[in-house]
Amino acid sequence: MKKLRRFLLISGLCGLLAFLPSQLAHADNNNDNNWQEPVMTLGTSLTNGQRQGTINVLSAKINNQNFQQLPVTGNTLVQYLNPAGNTFTDSSGVWSSALIEKTHSGQGINVQILPYDGKNNITTITADQYRNAALTAGISDANIYVTSATPIDGSGALAGVYAAFSQKGNQLNQDQVNAAQNEMKTLSGINEQNKNQSGYSDAQLNHAVSQAKQQMAQIGPNISNNQITNIVNNVLQENHLTKIISDNQKQQIINILVQVRDSGALKNGNFKEQAQKVSANIKDQAQKIFNKLNTPKNRNFLQKIWDQVVNFFHSIFG
Repeated sequence: MKKLRRFLLISGLCGLLAFLPSQLAHADNNNDNNWQEPVMTLGTSLTNGQRQGTINVLSAKINNQNFQQLPVTGNTLVQYLNPAGNTFTDSSGVWSSALIEKTHSGQGINVQILPYDGKNNITTITADQYRNAALTAGISDANIYVTSATPIDGSGALAGVYAAFSQKGNQLNQDQVNAAQNEMKTLSGINEQNKNQSGYSDAQLNHAVSQAKQQMAQIGPNISNNQITNIVNNVLQENHLTKIISDNQKQQIINILVQVRDSGALKNGNFKEQAQKVSANIKDQAQKIFNKLNTPKNRNFLQKIWDQVVNFFHSIFG
């Protein structure tokens, strides 16, 4: 009798363990199913006219189809952004707003900053910085549209994105959100310091960082600091930034990528694919910049030697 009870108990536990993964996967699918309609996050500091204008700008991207509204307050900023070191209060104003549209698996993260009355009022955060921050925070496969009725840095829109995913049951890891915020502040600062330098663009910097994340994901969550340093050196060279990015700025980039690792982001099996998509999207959106970089004049010495070797053999066997 005891053997029978023990057998039944073990069988039951095995059945439960086999059942749980399918239920967890089903729960994840349910979270995706919650995105039947896009979510529009609206800053509560907007006047009635600005609010309607913001709705018009954002809803045009989904052909004015149905969407859910989510107010973003100072408390939203405190909840999602202050753990990363920001100093917002419950009374902080929020004007920047966003529309989040979940897309099919594998489509990556697309971000567009939309003009309001013909003007881009997001003064600090670039579309590529939003992309990289969303990737680090654990967001995947989404179209994100951002606008503001008044000049502002754009933090409110990002907090709204985090809040929208939480509302839909896709609770983001706060350590990853913190890493995303520190990453965005760091890249914004480096961009500001170099924006007037010849041969520099925000697209190159963010492309390098997204490439670094992709290569980190290939190695895995146990990647060492030395490996991250080597990756940063390589991607800066590939994006023609070695003569522009200072040693201090390079160390800042290494530090934020170490935090990305420590946040647990690399444990997500989807992270590598999403990083590759972000990298490709950045390059596609700034094709003129990257085409200009990829000219014979700008190619490094080893590439030129390799081209000469290939051409030599082509001349013999071609």
